[in-house]
Amino acid sequence: INFPKAIHRFHNLLIQILLKIRIFNQLTKADDIIEVCSEETMNEILDRYLELNEHAASYTWKRLGKVLDMAANLEQNGIPDERDELVELGIPDDEYIPAIHLYFNDDLTEA
Repeated sequence: INFPKAIHRFHNLLIQILLKIRIFNQLTKADDIIEVCSEETMNEILDRYLELNEHAASYTWKRLGKVLDMAANLEQNGIPDERDELVELGIPDDEYIPAIHLYFNDDLTEA
């Protein structure tokens, strides 16, 4: 086994799994960037996002106008990891971060 090559492959795998997403609150205009794992469901992301917005469960989560399936992950919701394409185009991976928009439901829930 070529250990340096194996370590490099393992390191690349870890990097590919961790993604940045932008969560934009349409009501408050709060704009947060968080790191998530590609395997996480939207519900798991929501659970972690509650630290930044304790009413996050009272919002509808959308991407490009489409309501997201909270039981699905980013890829399953049509939010692919496009970093390889960005690198090929010479665009830094922090230049483009997929955005998810939160729309308040006005359901009178309390945190």
